[in-house]
Amino acid sequence: MKDDVVMRLLREVKAGKVSVEDARVALEDASLTEESFEAAVNHGVFNEVKPGTIVRASLAPSGDSWLIIIVGLWGILWTLYWAGALAYGLYQEWDQQLLAFNLAMTLLTLIILGIVYLKYVLPDVVIVKHRRNKYITNHDTNSWKKYEV
Repeated sequence: MKDDVVMRLLREVKAGKVSVEDARVALEDASLTEESFEAAVNHGVFNEVKPGTIVRASLAPSGDSWLIIIVGLWGILWTLYWAGALAYGLYQEWDQQLLAFNLAMTLLTLIILGIVYLKYVLPDVVIVKHRRNKYITNHDTNSWKKYEV
C-alpha cells in the first residue's frame, strides 16, 4: 500500500512536485465500484491465510517523527530522575511511602514509554501460524545406539 500510484501521487502533491490538477488528470480514468471496494476491504479481513504467512499492517505511524523522539527523551529523563530519587532515598533511609511513590513513578514512566514504543515505533508484523497435527514416527529398535559411561 505504501508504493501504489495513489499514495505516490499524494506524496508528490504534498511536496509540490505535481499540481492537484495534474494528479486529477492522472487519476480520471481510474474507477472503483462499490463491489470492488467491499471486496478489497474484506479480502484481508475475512480470507483464511496459509500457515506461516507474514501479514503486514502499514497503518501505524513511523517511529522517525520528532514527536516520538521527544517523548522518548522525556521518558528517559523522567525515568532517570525517579530512579535516582529512589536510589538516593534508599541510601538516606527515607520513609517507605516516599520510596514507594518514587518506585511507582519510575514504573509508570517505563510503562508509558513501553506503550508509546509498541504503538508508534514497533512495526506491525504478524506471522500467522496454525497448529499442525502431531506425527509420531515408529521407533526402529535397530537404529538405537547404546551409550556406555
